[in-house]
Amino acid sequence: MLSRTDYNFRLKDSIIGLQFLFVAFGALVLVPILTGLDPNVALFTAGLGTLLFQLTTREQIPPIFLASSFSFIAPIIYGLKTWGLPGTLCGLAAAGLFYLFLSILVRLKGTEFLHKIFPAVVVGPVIMTIGLILSPVAVNMAMGKTGDGAIVLVPLHQAMAVSSAALLVTLLVALLGKGVLRLLPILCGIVAGYSVSLFLGIVNFDAVAKAAWFAIPHFVFPEWNAEAIIYILPIAIAPAVEHVGGILTISNVTKTDYLKKPGLKTTLLGDAIATSAASLLGGPPNTTYSEVTGAVTITKAFNPAIMTWAAIFAIVLAFVGKLGGLLATIPVPVMGGILLLLFGIIASIGIGTMVREKVDMNNPRNMIIVSMILVLAIGGMVVDMGGVAFSGIGLGAIAGIVLNLVLPQGHYTNEHE
Repeated sequence: MLSRTDYNFRLKDSIIGLQFLFVAFGALVLVPILTGLDPNVALFTAGLGTLLFQLTTREQIPPIFLASSFSFIAPIIYGLKTWGLPGTLCGLAAAGLFYLFLSILVRLKGTEFLHKIFPAVVVGPVIMTIGLILSPVAVNMAMGKTGDGAIVLVPLHQAMAVSSAALLVTLLVALLGKGVLRLLPILCGIVAGYSVSLFLGIVNFDAVAKAAWFAIPHFVFPEWNAEAIIYILPIAIAPAVEHVGGILTISNVTKTDYLKKPGLKTTLLGDAIATSAASLLGGPPNTTYSEVTGAVTITKAFNPAIMTWAAIFAIVLAFVGKLGGLLATIPVPVMGGILLLLFGIIASIGIGTMVREKVDMNNPRNMIIVSMILVLAIGGMVVDMGGVAFSGIGLGAIAGIVLNLVLPQGHYTNEHE
């Protein structure tokens, strides 16, 4: 007899699968819209990545959905500007190989080894820098400018009206929403900002008119770029830790220990394959979606086959050209308003990581590690080692890992670490 967490593919579950995709949709397409990637490709690679993850974890499949990772927004934006899309995709694909490396380490050394290399005193500030470095982009977009602030796309007074509406509705739904609605703050914020944009007449529908109903997503393939790999690899630390948290959460929700079976070594391998596959086709790296896990918690729909339906619908929608055209009409201030909150939340998650693990900030050793990560990453320091430059989040992450390994614990050791 099948238990409620066993895989059972049934047609009647397709509607629930579509609902779960709807929950993930706002965040899923937000990453490609912000970074300049193709939303239809992101839909396709989210569906493909989820299916590959399920194939990898077939021994005991967790009911989770994989899609666009927010952690890679900053490196994608920087990479497109520095190396172009094919070179950036090379670095993103390497992030998948990093997960593979972690999977092998867990298989050989166990999960405690990860905590030694990536303790909260390192991971917390790295996550903080991801949000803080991006904050000027959010402010510029909310004010109707391009991310770098160089070009005004929407007059300031109109932009502020749109971004304020998007932000306010996102906040209200996140705080006051009930049931499934509470899981859709980003989508509700986009709808609110878009509605105000329509009222102000700043939406251009040319992209929808030009788009075909059926269109193959604009797949792009990586080109070798060592600099992109070195820059992006350290950033993969944050989503790797996020993955562990996602598996722990779904284990608690379903009362099934997925850390034991299929095991973290296998779920990390599934994430590695999903992320590499997405990057090889021109999509953003994948990660487990807490929004969908929240929906699973509310609906008690623990059958992993429901996520198969969500993945199938994502792949089908990827071939609807008009959908990509419609997403392209969303004015910049709409996304800017939501990002004011989103990037701040990313930084707050970093702080929460340290608080949850009781990192003692009165400890000089911890203060040194955190301060060096923040200043090196946010300050724009560049270190050239043999023609290979380290900077930004990557430099901060590397500095934090090295300092944590080499600085003596001494009598300042925090017993909770």
